[in-house]
Amino acid sequence: MKVIKGVLEEELESSLRQEAAYRKALDKMPPGSLVKKKIGSGEYYYLVFRENGKVRFSYLGKLSKSEAKKIGESIKLRRKYKALLSQSKKQVAFLRKALHAKEIRTAS
Repeated sequence: MKVIKGVLEEELESSLRQEAAYRKALDKMPPGSLVKKKIGSGEYYYLVFRENGKVRFSYLGKLSKSEAKKIGESIKLRRKYKALLSQSKKQVAFLRKALHAKEIRTAS
């Protein structure tokens, strides 16, 4: 039983490191979504996100198509990391429950 507990503890540590890495990566990425508004003859870009329960628009200005595409890809990557972070949180919760199970505690 000690072998199983050791494996679970190692996996928990790994999952916690992974979770921290996802959080760090998310902090570096822009929040929200990219919105293009056409005003007159110009196209202007905004970053739309929620802050304290309110929708906020952050003006980015006129962006070239390559700049807009780069920000859009960064936002897609952010969504991917959020999904991975959610999955990692569930895994951590499962591992913590497994480590505190009655069978493992009594067998030690």
